[in-house]
Amino acid sequence: MSLRFLTAGESHGPALTTIVEGLPAGLPIARAAIDRELKRRMGGYGRGGRMKIENDEVEVLSGLRFGATLGSPVALLIRNRDFAHWTEAMSPDGQRPAGDAGRTVTRPRPGHADLAGAQKYGTHDARDVLERASARETAARTAAGALAKALLMELGVRVTSRTVAVGSVVASEDESGDIDALLALPDDAPMRSTRPATVAAMTSAVDDARARGDSVGGCFEVLATGVPVGVGSYVHWDRRLDARLGGALLSIQAVKGVSIGAGIEVASGGGREAHDEIGYDAGARRFTRRSNRAGGIEGGMSNGEVIRVRGYLKPLATLPDALPSIDLVTKEPFTAAVERTDTIPIVAAGVVGEAMVAWVLADALIEKFGGDSLEEMRANRDAYLERLRAY
Repeated sequence: MSLRFLTAGESHGPALTTIVEGLPAGLPIARAAIDRELKRRMGGYGRGGRMKIENDEVEVLSGLRFGATLGSPVALLIRNRDFAHWTEAMSPDGQRPAGDAGRTVTRPRPGHADLAGAQKYGTHDARDVLERASARETAARTAAGALAKALLMELGVRVTSRTVAVGSVVASEDESGDIDALLALPDDAPMRSTRPATVAAMTSAVDDARARGDSVGGCFEVLATGVPVGVGSYVHWDRRLDARLGGALLSIQAVKGVSIGAGIEVASGGGREAHDEIGYDAGARRFTRRSNRAGGIEGGMSNGEVIRVRGYLKPLATLPDALPSIDLVTKEPFTAAVERTDTIPIVAAGVVGEAMVAWVLADALIEKFGGDSLEEMRANRDAYLERLRAY
């Protein structure tokens, strides 16, 4: 059985919930490690007022005993503190309150799920749509991703992220080389960059956008080390590792593009500049690449190099200086509704990206090595690595 998870909950509802199924038994899980990932998701320069209200912490409802998985489904809950101010507007019972108490939204925001979702489900209150479409949902995904990260750590795989761009400010390529330095960045870092000059330029770009009443887009990169050769497959479209990673990152709210390795850059060049020459390290008994333009994936499979995946974040759809829109009820022109928002959640997007990449890799490793317990899975992994060394 493959690894899977479901989330439920609205942005201003009582809580977010996650159910994770398929983890092997005996996997050590520290609740503090999940909470740390949730706090990291709340950080970064450019976040809005909602993060001043919430203090995300996980409650474990099932699937763990004495700090380890049982092999049964794991249920997690994250309470929304802001629900205290929304109990009437988001009540699961009774009638819709009249007037402002209902917090009805009839002026959809261009670029958001408001209009298409309202038409799809036949409602004239876009609140029914935007509550679930909100990126608040990614807190539940981050909790699921923390479980996946725990499994990856036991198998020697590390996952981190860096901020590649904020608006027109782009970090240099050599900033991605020191993964240990990225992992060592403080959880409250304003941008995930190891260069103070880069951080200063990126935060300045955020300030400029905020002063204009605007949002700004950006790019993050997720890096994974320690993934053995041959994870994923070329035999079917839905088993290709790059396709699975691409879909996972594109599922994150506001991500509109994905690149594996140097995929975008090499598209305009020739083959000699696109591919990675193969070498052999006799001491380590492994094949090597002299570069990593492929981003650690060739033919839908991991090739033993660092996996690099980029997500391109569009400027958020909620603008303090809102765009023109049309009222869903009267069909008259109005300015779009304004909800609490971020100028750019680029650090948070990177953390959610880590969670989704970790999830896909954990799923692919379970698929590759199997096992009902961590001990069995690790033994299968070790036997495979020995076979690779003997190849």
